[in-house]
Amino acid sequence: MTREELVQQIHIKKSCLCIGLDTDIAKIPSFLLDTDDPVFEFNKIIIDHTHEYCVAYKPNIAFYESMGPKGWMALEKTLRYIPEHIFTIADAKRGDIGNTGKMYAKTYFEYYHFDAVTVAPYMGRDSIDPFLEYHNKWTILLGLTSNPGSADFQMLRTGDAYLYEEVIRLSSEWGTPRNLMYVTGATHAEKLKSLREIAPHHFFLVPGVGAQGGSVEEVMKAAGIKGETGLLINSSRDILYASAGEDFGQAAQRRAAELQSVMSRYI
Repeated sequence: MTREELVQQIHIKKSCLCIGLDTDIAKIPSFLLDTDDPVFEFNKIIIDHTHEYCVAYKPNIAFYESMGPKGWMALEKTLRYIPEHIFTIADAKRGDIGNTGKMYAKTYFEYYHFDAVTVAPYMGRDSIDPFLEYHNKWTILLGLTSNPGSADFQMLRTGDAYLYEEVIRLSSEWGTPRNLMYVTGATHAEKLKSLREIAPHHFFLVPGVGAQGGSVEEVMKAAGIKGETGLLINSSRDILYASAGEDFGQAAQRRAAELQSVMSRYI
């Protein structure tokens, strides 16, 4: 998907909502466990009830690969079910050099046909280049994450800057705002404004809204790009598990609609 197509969907839907499909079979409603593919059936109902409010879905690969072949099959069926106009992100956090990186890129871009994949930058540019070689595909590089452990390395000082700032500043030269995004956590909303100055034109994928306590309003005020938004704001557990009953689809719909309503004020 091109940048123009993504921006168009954001304006059509007045939304920059990304829904993380972190589907945990231990948390889905029990009545689905009697179906042939409980994970896919759960995802299908979530998609049916939320697709008009979001512009992206982000399956977290760990939740599928942990189930072995059944999980990979559920992932493949889920991807086929997602409407074509919706951006898809493989939340895989891959990052390795040489032929290994090429195989990871081939897996998610050629076999599964994701629009984007998350990658870890620790091994440097040659671990990222295989992903950036694909036309109209996106590499989403971990910049400043929303977990408590982000302080261990990302917030180390390197001269006058934090390490995460140097990562974003340097890597922004590897790709362009048309194929490179950054993960920037919503729980660090106070830092998003300075990150936007470092990467003024790149899209940010912002996790941490909802269950982790991030604020949609703060994120959009701090890091939005005028006319384009430049944001994909992710919510996972807050939407997926809004209800544990048979009404979980309707509950997810209400929560997604609430988030979209807030976003619409800034788009």
